[in-house]
This record gives sequence, structure tokens and C-alpha cells, in this order.
Amino acid sequence: MRLWEFPDQYVIEPTDGSNGSSLAVSRVDGSMSLIEKLPESSSVRVPKIRTIFGVAGVLKLVAGSYLMVITERETVGSYLGHPIYKVSSFKVFPCDHSLRNSPADQKKMETEFSALLNIGERTPGLYFSYDANLTLSSQRLNDLGGESKVLPLWRQAEPRFLWNNYLLENLIDNKLDPYLLPIVQGSYHHFQAAIGKDIIDVTLIARRCTRRNGTRMWRRGADSDGYVANFVETEQIMHLNGFTASFVQVRGSIPLLWDQIVDLTYKPKFEIVRLEEAPRVAERHFLDLRKKYGAVLAVDLVNTHGGEGRLSEKFANAMQHIVSDDLRYWHFDFHHICGHVHFERLSILYEQIVDFLDRNGYLLLNEKGEKMKEQLGVVRTNCIDCLDRTNVTQSMIGRNMLECQLRRLGIFAAEETISSHPNLDECFKILWADHGDDVSIQYSGTPALKGDFVRCGQRTMQGMVKDGINALLRYYYNNFCDGTKQDAIDLLQGHYIVSVSKDMAVPSQKKGLEAVASFPLALSFVLTGFFFATLSLRQVRYDLRHLFFSFLWAGLSVAIAAFVRANGRIFCNRPRLHKPGS
Repeated sequence: MRLWEFPDQYVIEPTDGSNGSSLAVSRVDGSMSLIEKLPESSSVRVPKIRTIFGVAGVLKLVAGSYLMVITERETVGSYLGHPIYKVSSFKVFPCDHSLRNSPADQKKMETEFSALLNIGERTPGLYFSYDANLTLSSQRLNDLGGESKVLPLWRQAEPRFLWNNYLLENLIDNKLDPYLLPIVQGSYHHFQAAIGKDIIDVTLIARRCTRRNGTRMWRRGADSDGYVANFVETEQIMHLNGFTASFVQVRGSIPLLWDQIVDLTYKPKFEIVRLEEAPRVAERHFLDLRKKYGAVLAVDLVNTHGGEGRLSEKFANAMQHIVSDDLRYWHFDFHHICGHVHFERLSILYEQIVDFLDRNGYLLLNEKGEKMKEQLGVVRTNCIDCLDRTNVTQSMIGRNMLECQLRRLGIFAAEETISSHPNLDECFKILWADHGDDVSIQYSGTPALKGDFVRCGQRTMQGMVKDGINALLRYYYNNFCDGTKQDAIDLLQGHYIVSVSKDMAVPSQKKGLEAVASFPLALSFVLTGFFFATLSLRQVRYDLRHLFFSFLWAGLSVAIAAFVRANGRIFCNRPRLHKPGS
């Protein structure tokens, strides 16, 4: 596609040879229409032309609208024979000329909201295809009826995995089907390896749910409808000798109403909200999973002691009311059993859940695309973040299921494993390690911890040092960056909808002490106080009065540090648009 920047409008021209209509977007108010030919351009001001690869959507703010387009892409592989692309670069084009006549408070608010779009431009892990529906697993695509398969991709799409669902609404309302491009957030990796004379192709796809999307500390637990934070569907697809096998797993935060609000401590306290609603929220969550996936096995990996233990206990209590023949709950204390280095002990967990995996299986299609076997249930894994422990566990389950599939096809003997094929083993480890890093970066801002075990098969000193660095980075992002990032996510996903009728000062206004609280400023005061205390202490031998000043400066520093510690939350970067518990 080509994007033409005229003084009064943007025009997007198809370049696929289809001779379709061009899309005109007004730079005054963002209104859209199809036009048959390009406008005449003035010889004085030649329009700027750039190549784009799709329209992500349009976002309406206070007075203006903003057109989001894909300016760079990267081919990463294929899905069901169709090319898959990763978004390398987004660009936002303002359609805000009408803002010139707006009141000053609206202009100020528009500026603050549009600044969040700059953060949105850097959203990681976005993928799209012009021909394949990335929001549906292989089994769900196989089950689609003939009528559904001929619908445009956006009509086939699963709304919960459609990252730009809200951004497409204006285009849908204007019936601009040719320009509707579904985008998913998640991960895509694949490899090919030889097993004797056979070539195996393995793909790993992650699809992130948008219902409760957000950052690590500002989106925890579930909402009142049962949608959980960091819910990701992971599909492992294997192609071999014309056969296709698919195995789906899911992860998601503990489905209770709980928060963990940052307050400058390394590990903030868990806060369970409205405990009396826990059984109802958990029931809604698992009812939705059973409708979509069939039987569910909930594997809980959190600790049995401390704050995690209390949260796990409430989860187990809520599950007692809803467990059934097709809904099971299994607790496995990952840290107690595996420690920090003995992750091979996950084989204990596999032996405990293998009956569920055998009974519910995986999708298997023959050379003609006919279904030989289908997946009847799903394993739902969680820890606290649903990142590090979860990824190690899911990779173990995925490895065992791939071995089962290869035995079913006669490629592996009864006792043969992936580990007995070094090239396949290495590729499989890298596949899952990269997958875990992608999912973690989207939620926490850093690659996954414990990734060295997934990538290398064992814990390494280099991996543990890297984990320490990433843990400190997570602390920094959580306390000083993620509040604003959460606002950007809420704005793009439609969790916060801008309205002129709202009090324009509310979202960004800080009141009272919070209006002047600044951690860098407080830290500078503390360091300055200790600096002068040290200088005064050195002068004590010349004049005892300096001892008083030394204690005074040190006391001021300690007092400021104690005040910051006691009021840590107001010194953190917090969301302004949407409450974390909502």
C-alpha cells in the first residue's frame, strides 16, 4: 500500500493490482470514505508518499482521531501455508486539525493522551497475516464450517485474541472491509530438524488475550467477569510426512480478585479483594475455559508458604466448589520440589498429570487433512506472574506431547526421546526459550527468568547472573515505568474510552502530596543529607559543633527515607486512566 499525505487528508492506495478503491482519511476529524481516484495535488506542495503494510485502526481521542499504520514488517514464517509477518514499526498519523478551535483544557488533555500513543507505537510482539486467521488454533480452524471460512478474516477472528479489536471499530462501522487487518499479540517461532531421513517442522504460536491485558504489577488476578491477567494460549504445531499435529496449552493469573500494588518494596504484599466473590469469579473463568477447550486441568505452581501460600489456599478453596469430572485442580509447589536448580524434578508433575494428557490428547490430521484425533481438554498452568515457572513447566509438557505424537506416527520407538536427537533437542529448547522471553517481555518488560534451563537443559552461573539483572530491571520497570505503559495499553485496547463529557482533569490530575512526590528528588535529598553529614563529621576534630550538624543532616536523610518508605505508593509511576482492580 501507499500512503499519500495531502494537506487536508491521508489517502491509502492499494498496490496489489486489485484496482480497488483508495481509503481517504480526513486530517480534520478522522472521517473515512472510499474514493476511486487520487486527489489532484498542488504543484506548490507535493504530497509525501510512503509505503505501508496495513492499517491497524483509528483511535478517537478528545478532539482528534489518530490513524495507526504498519510502516515496517518482517517475514517470520508461515501458518497453514500462508506467510506470517511481525510488525517491526508502527506510526501514528494525527487527524487533529479540528483541535485548533478546541478549548485550552481539551488541547492539554489531547496532548497528554496523544503522548500515550507514542508508547503504543512500541508495543512488542505483534503479528499479522493477509490470508491466515492467526487468532484461531489449528483445531478450531479445522472445525470451521464452509460458510465461516469464506468470511473476511476479521469476521472469523476470535475477539479475545484480536489485539486491534477496538481500533478497528471505526473501519467496521464504515464498512471498509478491504482495509481491516487483524493483528494478534503474542509470539511466533519455528524450526526444521532431521530425524533420520524424515524432516520435522515445529511451530510455536502464542496468542495473548486482550480482555485484561496489561503490565505485570498493574494487571493481576481476575476481573468480576472472570477474565484473568496475562492469559496466553500457546499452540505447538508439528508437520511431518504430510501429517499435522497440534497441542494447545493456556496460562493465566490466579482467577481471584487480587492486587499487588507497587510501593517501592521488592515484593509488594498480595491483597485479596472481595474474598466472598472468589467462588463466583473462579466459576465464571473456568466455565468460559470449558466452553472453549473442553476439560480443564488447572496446575497451580505457587509456593505453599508466605503470601503466595495464602493466595494459593484461597484458590484451592474456591476450586472445591466447582471441581467436577471435566475440571480438576492440581497444586505443585515448584520451588519446594525443584528448588532453583533441579528443574528435572518436573517429571514428578508429569507423572501426576499424564492420565489427563493421555485422555484428552491432541489434534492429529492425516495427509488428506482428515481428523484422526482431536484435543478434548487443556492444561491451564499458573504461578504468580505466569512467566518463569509456568514457561519451564509448559515446555516440559510440550516436549512430552511431541514425543507422544512422534511415537504415534512411528517415528520414535517406545522409549525414544527428543533428548536422543541432539539437533532436534537443541532446536526445541531454543524454540521454547524464545517463546518464554517474548511472553515475558510483553508482561514484565524483561526476558523470562530461568530461561537458561529451557534453553540449555540445566541451570548455569551465567543464567543465574542474568536472572539477577532481569529481576532488578523488573523492579525498576514495575515501580517507575509501567503505570504510564498501562495507560497506553488501556487506551489502545478500549479499556478506557475518551469522552468529552468526562471531567477532563480527572485522569491525569495528582492531588495533595502525590502532586509533589518525586522519587528522584527524594533520593537526591537523602544522598545530599548523607554527604553533608559525612563532611560535618570530618570537621568534628576542629569544632564539636559539627557533630550536631552531622547528626542533623543524617537525621534529615533518615527521616526523608523513612517517609518515602512509608508512603512508597505515591512515589511510584501509577496508571491514571483505569484502576488496577477493575
